[in-house]
Amino acid sequence: MSQLFLLRHGSTSAPGRFCGSTDSVLTREGWRQMWAAVAGHVWHRVVSSTARRCADFGACCARRLNVPFNEDARLREMHFGDWEGCSPAELMQSAPEALQRFWQEPVRHPPPRAEPLAAVRMRVLSAWNELVAGDPAQRILVVTHGGPMRVLRFALDPRASERLLDIAVPYATLWDMSGFLRTAEASAH
Repeated sequence: MSQLFLLRHGSTSAPGRFCGSTDSVLTREGWRQMWAAVAGHVWHRVVSSTARRCADFGACCARRLNVPFNEDARLREMHFGDWEGCSPAELMQSAPEALQRFWQEPVRHPPPRAEPLAAVRMRVLSAWNELVAGDPAQRILVVTHGGPMRVLRFALDPRASERLLDIAVPYATLWDMSGFLRTAEASAH
């Protein structure tokens, strides 16, 4: 099984907003954060979400390392439906109860017209299972988002919080997933 490392994108041009399918780009600080996170590491392959905030860095990192790069749409962030582009502060004004329910139980109370978390989980775990099945000597950097990282941690780590959104994933977080190198069941919990 391949050795996988998950990297969340750095700060973006739309900070503090629900931007799942809304594409935003990395800020200068976001680039700095990501280069700092990967300093001293070597990978044999880089895979990223199709979002520019992930793919731009992933492609640049792969070029620098002279390794293969590809984008995988299954690694993209959740689409937040009617909340796309909104900030929590705006939603506290317009839909405070719905936002509170989402924060407490995101599986049961997703944003209106959002991608269901069960669907996010299935696509992310599908990508994960393909990646871990590869060459055990291969180190792969996966550039993605906070949502997919939480989904993977929740699905693979029995010690993970029962509350998905309690798993902290700051910008440019790098997780060595060596302790979780197994395939995961893709069905919803």
